[in-house]
Amino acid sequence: MRTLKYSRQRESIKEFLDSRTDHPTAVTVYHNMQKVYPNISLGTVYRNLSLLTELGEINRISTEEGGDRFDAVTTPHDHFYCRQCHNLLDIKIHSSSRIRADVSEEFPGKIESYTTLFRGICEECLSKNQIKSKK
Repeated sequence: MRTLKYSRQRESIKEFLDSRTDHPTAVTVYHNMQKVYPNISLGTVYRNLSLLTELGEINRISTEEGGDRFDAVTTPHDHFYCRQCHNLLDIKIHSSSRIRADVSEEFPGKIESYTTLFRGICEECLSKNQIKSKK
């Protein structure tokens, strides 16, 4: 296996993701990295996000809007995607550990990771919709 050369840009991308809970897109990461590295290219950001994902240092979450989102939390957890405001939120489900255990018992292979993505309308958008419908 080849030795991975240290990269300040990759380290900055990881630190940026560590500071966020909103699961930014590659374009959001790019715009924020431009503040620190004005000459950074979008391609460099994409390559570093892909590498960090391959190394298991971040997670890539695909959404129905087409843009992947990135999450520095690599421990198993679930997400909710709001189809109205496009926010991607962490959600805590106590029974998800039981579901993982059930799947592991039934599946003959070794499950190393998983992604659960619930879709719908978030609480904030629901309340906004109710306010609009009352007018």
